[in-house]
Amino acid sequence: MLFSSPLFLYLFLPITLLGYYLMIPKLKNYWLLACSLIFFAWGGVTFTFILLISIFLNYIFGIVMEKNKNTPKMKRWLIVGVATNVGILALFKYTNFLVLNLNQLLDWIHIPLIPQTHIVLPIGISFYTFHSLSYLIDIYRNKTKAQRNFFDLSLYITMFSQLIAGPIIRYSDVENQLRNRTHSVEKFSYGIERFLIGLGKKVLLANTFAKIADQIFAANPSDLGAPLAWLGMIAYSLQIYCDFAGYSDMAIGLGRMFGFEFMENFNFPYIAKSVKEFWRRWHISLSSFFRDYVYIPLGGNKISIPRTYINLLIVFFLTGFWHGASWSFVVWGLFHGLFMVIERLGFDKILEKSWKPLANLYTILVVMFAWVLFRADTLSYAMNYWKALFDFSTTAQQMILFRSYLDKEFWIMFTIAVAGSLGLFAAIGKKMNPILESNRLISKGFAYSYHIVSLVFYAGILYLCTMFLISGTYNPFIYYRF
Repeated sequence: MLFSSPLFLYLFLPITLLGYYLMIPKLKNYWLLACSLIFFAWGGVTFTFILLISIFLNYIFGIVMEKNKNTPKMKRWLIVGVATNVGILALFKYTNFLVLNLNQLLDWIHIPLIPQTHIVLPIGISFYTFHSLSYLIDIYRNKTKAQRNFFDLSLYITMFSQLIAGPIIRYSDVENQLRNRTHSVEKFSYGIERFLIGLGKKVLLANTFAKIADQIFAANPSDLGAPLAWLGMIAYSLQIYCDFAGYSDMAIGLGRMFGFEFMENFNFPYIAKSVKEFWRRWHISLSSFFRDYVYIPLGGNKISIPRTYINLLIVFFLTGFWHGASWSFVVWGLFHGLFMVIERLGFDKILEKSWKPLANLYTILVVMFAWVLFRADTLSYAMNYWKALFDFSTTAQQMILFRSYLDKEFWIMFTIAVAGSLGLFAAIGKKMNPILESNRLISKGFAYSYHIVSLVFYAGILYLCTMFLISGTYNPFIYYRF
């Protein structure tokens, strides 16, 4: 079930909200847990059993660790817990990849091949595995206590608003909210607004760019030429931002409707002036997870300079491999890691002193070239696509196809997406807040008119998205596959 589907918008969500607010406080969590399990089971009942087994094991690990607090046994149980979670993830996500690559090696040295596996990847497993890992590690670090209520722990891991594609919520951040959260009209209305903004990003913007990116990336790179290749790369760069940032907006909005406050996951990454800054703004919950649970434990930058560079490459190798069992994802991660090392070698000082638009252009180009690796099915395809970006021997047929993509709908969505990704709308909102909060009579009249226009605006988004969904094709969130 997708957030951006009529089934979710007009059946599942209204029923879930109605039941939640009709429940007495003691039963709200149970209702939300039941709805979350139904939401998850919609993608496969078998996957639900895997999820429940994972929750049960982590529940036991957490209690046993706390019982052995400040003893060597606590660390041993942490290792067992981490190994179990990583093992389950590896089994379902990386077995096919491992067998495929082993068979290539065995074939090369003329040894009988291993039977190919066809293990299906459970939806959301990468995210709920990281939720479980942060829970166990934070218990070990005395940042939180083990949850004795199995249902509350289950709700933390299975909450449908962030189960499938994040943000990665740490248990320590929502521990108190599981039992003591507040509800208000302001929270609920903000949640609706945030959800609808995310829905618009996904349905109106991301899906528009997806049509172009999918068609261009489906072609042989040798048949593209520079204009089409650049258009495909730009379209995918906007698609993945609007798609994933839209999902995060919807997840944060849904959480707010139920009284939860989740961390922000994006902070206008395309205005970054360096690759380092980009990762402070892009998928913040993931980058901070790797920083706190991998980079810092490895020594971070508190050790020798060469080791710091190795730590960075390890983190970005894992970042790439976490995204998918493919060499193109691994190289995508190392590509970012390489530029992080280059910037640490002194290039960051040059960027700080350079003209800001030039530093931003450098960052955007690095990120977009990396997105080709992310989007490509194979490394060879990505390499050939990069070549196509500099193939200026464009044919007349290629130019006709190129111009056919640049219709009125594209330019409208492109303008909105670029303005939004650069923070223009957010800046306008900040300018408006003092006026809306003023007690002056003129300001009150303006605020009233503004709220009426806002109501029409959000209703318009919902209407347009519904029309697009009814007439459009199935287009899942990009991060559902991870």
